[in-house]
Amino acid sequence: MHPALQGLLTIIIGVGGCVGYFYFSNLILDKVIFPARGPNIGRNINRANMVRPWLFLFPAIFALGLYLVYPVFETLRLSVTDRDMGGAFVGLANYEQMFRESKFWEAVRNNFLWLLVVPALSTAFGLLAAQLTDRIAWGSLAKSLVFMPMAISFVGAAVIWRLVYDARPIDQEQIGVLNAVYLALGGDAPQQWLTIPFWNNFFLMIVLVWIQTGFAMVILSAAIRGIPEETIEAAIIDGANPFQIFFRIKVPQIMGTIVVVWTTITLVVLKIFDIVFAMTNGQWETQVLANYMYDKLFRANDWGVGSASAIVIMVLVLPILVWNVRNARKEMR
Repeated sequence: MHPALQGLLTIIIGVGGCVGYFYFSNLILDKVIFPARGPNIGRNINRANMVRPWLFLFPAIFALGLYLVYPVFETLRLSVTDRDMGGAFVGLANYEQMFRESKFWEAVRNNFLWLLVVPALSTAFGLLAAQLTDRIAWGSLAKSLVFMPMAISFVGAAVIWRLVYDARPIDQEQIGVLNAVYLALGGDAPQQWLTIPFWNNFFLMIVLVWIQTGFAMVILSAAIRGIPEETIEAAIIDGANPFQIFFRIKVPQIMGTIVVVWTTITLVVLKIFDIVFAMTNGQWETQVLANYMYDKLFRANDWGVGSASAIVIMVLVLPILVWNVRNARKEMR
């Protein structure tokens, strides 16, 4: 079947199925289960109204259970079994094996490094861009340009930056922007930037910072616009300079939003996979937890250690996610 026709049929069946579900479920609820007739008409109407919200929520609850809750418990089960032993229960043996592997600790170390650098730089650059674009006449255009990387997939961004870091032999013209600049400034030979231990992690981080800065800018720009003008005017009257207004008046008032942006980017960093996979595949000491999990599950075909690493990622993400949701709810009150 042609992909376009297949997509059209999927939309028609999906939308038609949703409409049909809500129509017929309401019909059965009102006509069969709790009919609005007879001596119990009032009670039946009340019961139907109590059931109806759950009827509407059921598809979403079912989908969440199928695609979120069930995989968590299944992954937990797989993490304590051994495929080579026919799925036999092995307790924490997979976790012990994982903790003995140097690649796992390399992934943990690199993830920690990403956590230190990427959320801080993305939030800082986003805050700077939000402040500066609110001060210039063509701020909307500038915001569009800064936000544009958010429209690119992580793999697409990785391909773009891999070309930026590309290295050709010294006797050939450099298509990699970084090497072209490096040689123009007097460098002796093109550098294989992604193979330089330790520093190659920062070259990978630049890609995610480039993407997430636009997200941070949009959220923080809205927060800055929500600051009461009276506080800024009072600071100006008191003789505060622009730096004092920004750091002592604006930043404290949007600190809650800054923290939410910071933690949201932190969640993205903990699950980072695409950029590392597309650019280095975890080689040259750039391994991260999600890529380690992928290698174990789909390359080593070891579901036990792979699932154990997935549980580790979930344990790291969960507290930040819960804390972020609680703070977001406080902001909405």
